[in-house]
Amino acid sequence: MNQSLQAGVKILVVDDEIDMEPMIRQKFRRQIRQRSYDFEFASNGVEALKKITQHPEIGIVLSDINMPEMDGLTLLTKLKELQNPGLKTVIISAYGDMDNIRTAMNRGAFDFITKPVNFNDLEITINKTHDEIMSIRRWLKEHDQLLSIQNDLNISRDIQQAILPKKFPPFPSQPSFDIYASMVAANDVGGDFYDFFMIDNDRLGFVIGDVSGKGISAAIFMAVSRTLIRATALKGETVSECMFYANNLLCKESVSSMFVTVFYGILNTKTGKVDYVNAGHNPPFIISDKGIQEVEMTDGLALGVLNDFAFKSKSLQLKKDEKLVLSTDGVVEAFNIDNAAYGDDRYKNFLNSNRNLSIENIVKELFKDVCGFVDGAPQSDDITLLGISFNGESTA
Repeated sequence: MNQSLQAGVKILVVDDEIDMEPMIRQKFRRQIRQRSYDFEFASNGVEALKKITQHPEIGIVLSDINMPEMDGLTLLTKLKELQNPGLKTVIISAYGDMDNIRTAMNRGAFDFITKPVNFNDLEITINKTHDEIMSIRRWLKEHDQLLSIQNDLNISRDIQQAILPKKFPPFPSQPSFDIYASMVAANDVGGDFYDFFMIDNDRLGFVIGDVSGKGISAAIFMAVSRTLIRATALKGETVSECMFYANNLLCKESVSSMFVTVFYGILNTKTGKVDYVNAGHNPPFIISDKGIQEVEMTDGLALGVLNDFAFKSKSLQLKKDEKLVLSTDGVVEAFNIDNAAYGDDRYKNFLNSNRNLSIENIVKELFKDVCGFVDGAPQSDDITLLGISFNGESTA
């Protein structure tokens, strides 16, 4: 049984022959009784347009060509102006009127039936037209859903970007260090994050993280991770205690086995000493006038993997004018059109060759270098960089 009525598709018959309505009702009495078909009738194009306004559920228009006041060809033009892809017109005209039928098809008619009408053929045409309309309606619904999802993604991206610090320099009253960071998500939203904050007058907390997976779930887990770490760190906890507490909370909140690799450090802005924990993250680099040096690992697990894990910390010493550069693996795993990765060697060579640049310019130029290497290939992963330059003990 055709589901025109149940699906909300009315059929409008437009014909000035007075016997057309009773003939249609008689021929399709069974379908009307079973509520498979629902008809409306108009005697010309003017009435037809009024009916369509009154009954927006009309999806099929069966129209004669030769009618008073407004003929079928003019009606077709008017219907086209409505720009309703879910409204289809089937032209009914004499077999010998092929020129007008051809004109009607060129003006957007979906199909045609010749007079005298074969009602079996008409039923087949109605069913075919109905199926086309339902297909279009499904497509329009899916399109609207995609637009809604894209709008949600845009809002999520804006929220995600809003929680990342973007004001540089962030601490004008702290001349003992410079800091700069940037993130470019591979998709509308990403799983990378960075953050930094003054714990007290002499201690700068800084963190970079990379959540497993992509999309909305990774973005939510990223926001939760960043918030937990910041809230814990601002209590003045040690780097080990901060990671221990954040890890236990994330283990409880983690779904679908999600986890986040993190490097968290505290810089003493007077001495240049950095206490840090590496929770499964790729190691940062120290840049000096002599070259670059990879920061030692601390054998820590990613957060969200194992509850009550005891994170060990280490320390490093930044001398005056030395820099610390942190990144996510989106840098070395950036692929070009030949599927070649940017790689560790290229990354190290860049840092070494540009070690005399300011920390801000190192971050900016590295992004440019990665983009130049990728050369238009789709970004495979989020890319995040965080850099700190120690300028020496504050004189304030």
